[in-house]
Amino acid sequence: MQRSTLPKASWIYFTLAVLWVVLMLTMPRTGKFSYDYRKGSPWTYETLVAQFDFPILKTQEQILEESENAGSSVIPYYKYSNEIAQSSLAAAGSLPLDGQNNLRQMVVTSLNEIYSKGIVSDYTPEGSQGSIIFVQRDKRTAKTLYSEVFTLPTAKASMLAAAAKAFPGTNVDSVLVENHIYDLLVPNLLYDQETTELVHAENVDYISPTMGFVNSGQLIVSKGELVTAEICQMLDSYKEEYENSLGYSGPVAVLIAGNAILALAIVLILFFVILYTSPGVYASARHFFYMVFVFLLASVGAMVMEKTNPNALCMIPFTLTALYLITFFRKRVVLPVYVISLIPLLVFSHNGVALFVMFVSAGVITIYVYQFLNKGWRQFVMAFISFVVLSVVYAGFCMIKGTNVFADMSTIAYIALGSLLSVAGYPLTFLFEKVFSLVSVNRLLELCDTSNNKLIKDLSQKAPGTFQHCLQVMNMVESVATEIGADSVLAKTGALYHDIGKMNNPLCFIENEKAGFSYHAGLSNKESARDITKHVTDGVDIAIENSLPEVVINFILSHHGTSSTGFFYNKYLNEGGDPDDVKDFFYQGRKPQTKEEAIVMLCDTIEAASRTLKDNRPETFSSFVDGIVASKMKDGQLSESELTLKELEVVKTKLKSYLEQLYHDRIAYPKRNA
Repeated sequence: MQRSTLPKASWIYFTLAVLWVVLMLTMPRTGKFSYDYRKGSPWTYETLVAQFDFPILKTQEQILEESENAGSSVIPYYKYSNEIAQSSLAAAGSLPLDGQNNLRQMVVTSLNEIYSKGIVSDYTPEGSQGSIIFVQRDKRTAKTLYSEVFTLPTAKASMLAAAAKAFPGTNVDSVLVENHIYDLLVPNLLYDQETTELVHAENVDYISPTMGFVNSGQLIVSKGELVTAEICQMLDSYKEEYENSLGYSGPVAVLIAGNAILALAIVLILFFVILYTSPGVYASARHFFYMVFVFLLASVGAMVMEKTNPNALCMIPFTLTALYLITFFRKRVVLPVYVISLIPLLVFSHNGVALFVMFVSAGVITIYVYQFLNKGWRQFVMAFISFVVLSVVYAGFCMIKGTNVFADMSTIAYIALGSLLSVAGYPLTFLFEKVFSLVSVNRLLELCDTSNNKLIKDLSQKAPGTFQHCLQVMNMVESVATEIGADSVLAKTGALYHDIGKMNNPLCFIENEKAGFSYHAGLSNKESARDITKHVTDGVDIAIENSLPEVVINFILSHHGTSSTGFFYNKYLNEGGDPDDVKDFFYQGRKPQTKEEAIVMLCDTIEAASRTLKDNRPETFSSFVDGIVASKMKDGQLSESELTLKELEVVKTKLKSYLEQLYHDRIAYPKRNA
């Protein structure tokens, strides 16, 4: 059994050192707001005073409300027509009012006063505020109260009031009507629909993002004071300005040292997580390099985006890094490595806690559903599930902050785009598979397909007994691997191909012997042993010739380990053979290194030997399995595997149960009397 000892390969530590340097160099150089606060809670820190001037930023709700108000209200735009006013005044001067000069003078004076303010028509644009209008006069535009200009009714009332004042005791209304003086009142403020719509569009498009200013030295919040909505808005604005504009002002050496410590902490966490969860990664350079590469994609990507466009962090498909890992590694190492890759997001991002929880939640769900939704159109379902998880968690953070989740739809749009990018980026796994010479789960599933695999079809035709044995071992291995949380797909694949070398000489093995024929009759013990052990090296050659992945070839090499061909070895010694000349009786393989390889070794031996059992009692199966496992351990065949003693007990229990189900007694059907 292997222990989690520190790896000795120098390239591992060199790679980690490079990772440390890259992380250190990409870490942000700006200050980070170090206060944690929440609306409705007391301020637990010292009294905070503004260190610099900053604007108070409007909340998304305020901007949305202003935008809606701007969109629903229209301020009419009018042009002052001097020509209409002059025309009316000229007409007043030419009225046939013989002997009524006082009346003419009153009319001209009243018209001057009315036209100086202007007369608008009764038409009011739909959605206009009604209290304010724009008036353009002499190429200058000014806001004017609607009540300060005349409509036709108010202009007539003003003319009538002026006449009544000038000629008391006279029925002036009849005089004005009789002399057609009311006809001189013509609207001279002309509504400009095109300019009104243009100005309205500009007002809707531009909403000021600020609503005030805080000067340096001004009190923001006192210690123990309740953080109200107004104070929270000031704190949010102060934090935004602090993190976006306030550069690092301390000694450069201190900054570098701080980044170096944080980067080193992240690298050490990654190193020990791999060591504790999957130390076998350190035994394969390509697997380790690939894991570091994917780790860099996530962590460095987060820090670079934080520098360039922090608002678009939700658009980065961090869950895609989980998919890149789960395609080639086990869940037990994928999840912690994925979480560690998000630490820079937590430490340096403006909304680090929210983003960290969002992507950890989505990543956990993605890793789980990957086994069901990793092919074809199902990937879009997986992306949709990721989108829902991210959106729900984001909504939760909005709720505890008291903000409206729909106030800023850009965040939801970024989340949706990032989820789609996870589908678009997934095919890169096939490129990574080639570049790093890895084997994906999809590739293993293809190799397990017995209906569409030429090599397996050749095995079934040339060595049908061996083929049936491999199928039985594959089923046994799958149930055992699932029980202890090992990679069942990898174990199944290894079990299916472990005896592929027997195709070269099928009759040498008892499961393929034909009735009345014995291959080993007339052969010496050594010759028989050489022919039997040769199926391991033959299997490796066949695997290489058919481009099988190395991880599958390892099962061929390790399924007998370095053990001997027990039957002929014992027979050789019992017949007086030289104990120092036994090399031909031992397999030229290697001991199992992984749990999966150890399981295949045990299941292979137990499946073959179980055919010799004479009864089907549970006690028989129990002692049988215990004996074989004890023999493998005594021979040291499991000494290098990752299988723990606790897991070995689970394996034995499962194998005993499997044999009981496989070889249970059958009921004899009674014969029908003639």
